[in-house]
Amino acid sequence: MSNSGLRRVIGASAVAAVAAVGLASMGAGNAAAGPLPSGSKTTVGVDGTVVTLKRTGEGIYPVPSLAANGAGRAGELSGTYTATAPKGSDIKLTVYVVTGCQINISGLSGTLAGNIDLLGATGGASFGLSIPLTPGQTAVSSINSKEAKDGGKAIVQLRNYPLSIQGCGGYAQARTYVQAVVSGNYYVQTSLWGQPASLN
Repeated sequence: MSNSGLRRVIGASAVAAVAAVGLASMGAGNAAAGPLPSGSKTTVGVDGTVVTLKRTGEGIYPVPSLAANGAGRAGELSGTYTATAPKGSDIKLTVYVVTGCQINISGLSGTLAGNIDLLGATGGASFGLSIPLTPGQTAVSSINSKEAKDGGKAIVQLRNYPLSIQGCGGYAQARTYVQAVVSGNYYVQTSLWGQPASLN
């Protein structure tokens, strides 16, 4: 399958995955907040290329929302995200945040792709993420990416990165999704999900 065809398949899977979470239970949120577990994943391509993703020092910490209407939820994200690949391959590492309002996002799995921004969320490496969500909605937003040429290591580091959900009015959750795309003789993609955490 060509790279463009593979990307189309990945994109379709992403829409299906996000749609599936909309059917998840909307019971009380039970995700922990604060320091979150580290994680790693190693993927071997068809040509033997070894790609490793790591997540360390991650935490999502609830903070008071600046919105004065009682419908805002906020938190801060910190963590270090690393992708490594052998010499001769190029790496693109992207960190996403998945957010949900009055919906359990812990069951979300599968593959996301591209710059998916379902609900007009805005984000960036310097100014944080602001998301309009109403009860039952979920959003996926890219917040930072790094590239490494000719192998080696790509690293994204976040410290007290602001997360803001507006219009929720109930419990809200956030979790990270980290994706590495490695190109060389073959195209390798791998991803790593973080643990959900509650926002104020």
